[in-house]
Amino acid sequence: MRILVGCEMTYDFEQVTPMIATLNVHSSRVSDMERPDFLVTSPSVPVEGYRDTFGNWCNRFVAPAGRFMLKTETVVRDSGQWDSSNPRAEQLPVKDLPSESLLFLLGSRYCETDLLSDTAWNLFRNSSLGWPRVQAICDFVHNHITFGYNHSRPTRTAAQAFEEMLGVCGDYAHLAVAFCRCMNIPARYCTGYISDIGLPPPYAPQDFGAWIEVFLGDRWQIFDPRNNDRRIGRILVARGRDAADVPLTLSFGPSTLVKFTVTTEEVSAA
Repeated sequence: MRILVGCEMTYDFEQVTPMIATLNVHSSRVSDMERPDFLVTSPSVPVEGYRDTFGNWCNRFVAPAGRFMLKTETVVRDSGQWDSSNPRAEQLPVKDLPSESLLFLLGSRYCETDLLSDTAWNLFRNSSLGWPRVQAICDFVHNHITFGYNHSRPTRTAAQAFEEMLGVCGDYAHLAVAFCRCMNIPARYCTGYISDIGLPPPYAPQDFGAWIEVFLGDRWQIFDPRNNDRRIGRILVARGRDAADVPLTLSFGPSTLVKFTVTTEEVSAA
């Protein structure tokens, strides 16, 4: 299967403004890409790439005053299989977890484990360990939060999403991540392309999505509390502790987003 993915973002800047963009397909899928998804800007400016603390590919540049466009596009070859599922995956005791996973047990900017710990244990203490517990968390979050783009707020935290019961995909992910960490399950925040391939129409407007990965058994496993189902053609862009680590763009000055389009669609064989 070949999946065309890409985005276009247009901004208005009042002044010359440094920026960071995390829009490229994650390095774990590089071998599946038919061509590099170079970041293209209009007007053209020098772009410098680097890897952040979590291994995500980022680009830094200085946007000129006025209207400024960013664009990426590539074709990714995919197996066409649904997200993997492993209901028998076990939860490891903290003492047996790999050291690199321990960071994802800690509270972070949008995932306040200290505020949600009692709530998590009250809700999930009787659930079975491992995959069933994470699924119970995703089921709860999926049903607890009402989705709506009009509910989007960039400062909303997991605790606030729990209280307000409103949000977008990032809020679902933050609350599920926080609950998993409270239950001693390493969890990290992911962002990328989520397709509607294999699903019946009508389709929602295409967008970047957020989901989570949890460490069960001997590997990171995918869960999607917003959609609460398996998907075909999920393509990772970046992962971190929460959305503060992986913003799509970060501008160091005032900016106004005036256009944002995302493409995720199956294309015919070459």
